[in-house]
Amino acid sequence: MNAVVVSVIVMLALSVARVHVVLALFLGALTGGLLAGLGLEATMVAFQDGLAGGAKIALSYALLGAFAMAVAHSGLPQLLANWLITRLDADDMTTSQKVRAWAKWGMIGGILAMAVMSQNLIPVHIAFIPLLIPPLLVIMSRLRLDRRAMACVLTFGLVTTYMFLPIGFGKIFLTDILYGNIISSGLDVSDVPVMSAMGIPALGMLIGLIVALTVTYRRPRDYNPDAAIDTDAPTVIRTKNIVIALIAIVASFTIQTWLTLIDSQADSLLVGALAGLCLFIITGAVKWTDADAVFTGGMRMMALIGLIMIAAQGFAAVMQATGQIAPLVEGVAGAFAGNRAVGALAMLFVGLLVTMGIGSSFSTLPIIAAIYVPLCAALGFSPVATVSIIGTAGALGDAGSPASDSTLGPTAGLNADGQHDHMRDTVIPTFLHFNLPLLAAGWVAAMVL
Repeated sequence: MNAVVVSVIVMLALSVARVHVVLALFLGALTGGLLAGLGLEATMVAFQDGLAGGAKIALSYALLGAFAMAVAHSGLPQLLANWLITRLDADDMTTSQKVRAWAKWGMIGGILAMAVMSQNLIPVHIAFIPLLIPPLLVIMSRLRLDRRAMACVLTFGLVTTYMFLPIGFGKIFLTDILYGNIISSGLDVSDVPVMSAMGIPALGMLIGLIVALTVTYRRPRDYNPDAAIDTDAPTVIRTKNIVIALIAIVASFTIQTWLTLIDSQADSLLVGALAGLCLFIITGAVKWTDADAVFTGGMRMMALIGLIMIAAQGFAAVMQATGQIAPLVEGVAGAFAGNRAVGALAMLFVGLLVTMGIGSSFSTLPIIAAIYVPLCAALGFSPVATVSIIGTAGALGDAGSPASDSTLGPTAGLNADGQHDHMRDTVIPTFLHFNLPLLAAGWVAAMVL
């Protein structure tokens, strides 16, 4: 059996069995390397080489976590949470019911909007989650809101935005990686409208979100409202600190957006986070004596995500070192040469499998594009259908992968009080509600475009 398939299955099985994701990634990589005949030493060398590739990501996320904790320390998120709690404590029962309905859907809409904006207008990716979500957990508990629905809302905003809108992270995914790799593989798609190619797959994601909110997780779910929440919310909220926090957020977002627009070689996430942190310290919003505790707490909160992503890079490096990704893609898709319907489904399924293991759709596209372009041409797919197939195959698995930041981020926020399991409450719900509809929508797009 193909070593990549076995290693992904081992990793997923161990994760579902509640083995820590980092250990599951390592054991999955070790299994794949040994099965492919690399030997223990070569497997470990490949894994270690891959770890270096994730170091910058981990540092950026750790600094963003420190910045997020500093903003939380200012009291800005707590101010919003306190206002909502006050509204929910209304004495009039009729008004209270109306307020509860407004609070539920207003919270869902607001969090969805922030998730969407985190990919483009204010490109901070998942760093907003530990900033915004923990103070709102007590409200979610009072509303008996199923956090699995909120995990789906967050993951939808994180994934669908970059795979559909060519702005911010979407520009990197769609223009730089997707179109860049397709063109370098010999197919000119410069005239193909990206939103037309990815519109049907994005619609599949939207259908999955609607089902999650209105059907699967519509019923109330009880949580302990008195559970301790791991956040650094101040007891006294000062107007000065709120103003400084807003200025720091604007400055950080502006720097990140500017560096992204000018295609700077500097890491926009890292530089923006450092600028925000410096403002907090210089203005005294975070006292020098409190800085160590605030920053260390934020780094600890996001460093776990960074560590998992580093391990995922090691896993991906071993998978590539086995040399069995290309035979897997060619074997599955080539077996159905001449049958466009089955061939498209096979290519999408392989993309799902690869991304589930690697944990990054951005890393999957370069792996599959060079092989999928000639296969799509041989099967007679149009350029727009080719873009749709490869883009969907790359995005498949980002939602629902234990090692993806699109699932790790929501868990980091929703589990701040220890009542949200990563696998059962984030990974499995997002896999069912997004990967399956996206698989179907990608296949439809391949057939009709």
